[in-house]
Amino acid sequence: MIMQLASLTSDDNYFEDFEVGAKIRHARGKTVTPLENVYITNMVMNTAHGHFNEDAMSKTPFGQIISYGGVNFSIVLGLSSQDCVENALAELGLDNIRLSKPVVHGDTIYAFTEVLSKEDAGQDDAGIVTFRHYGFNQRDEQIAQVDRRALIKRKSHWARR
Repeated sequence: MIMQLASLTSDDNYFEDFEVGAKIRHARGKTVTPLENVYITNMVMNTAHGHFNEDAMSKTPFGQIISYGGVNFSIVLGLSSQDCVENALAELGLDNIRLSKPVVHGDTIYAFTEVLSKEDAGQDDAGIVTFRHYGFNQRDEQIAQVDRRALIKRKSHWARR
């Protein structure tokens, strides 16, 4: 059954396929809507009304609701997942999260990735890859950056033969 599940994933994003220094432009973008921002902000009990109180924010220099940073970098992680961690056995960590520019409803986020490092995981079936994901809005302004470490399947062990 494991081989059936593995066949549902791409064949070019196993541990062996990543090269340190490689840069990946991910195919999709995602427009931030009130659904993601307000729902998730309230679901995680973030009480900063700048993420859900339109009246209050209309009286600030921003003039509108600002998307919660956790939503923004999560979208970046999601947009990069198909190319980077589709063959992951485990997410090992998120580090160096930077939110560099406000995102508002209607902004579209795009993601790019750089492969920072690869290392042996001490097991035959997987290795560790560290990625740096970048998020940009539709104006090509960087809005987020996050480093992700993942245990990625080795093609030599998991790919169909």
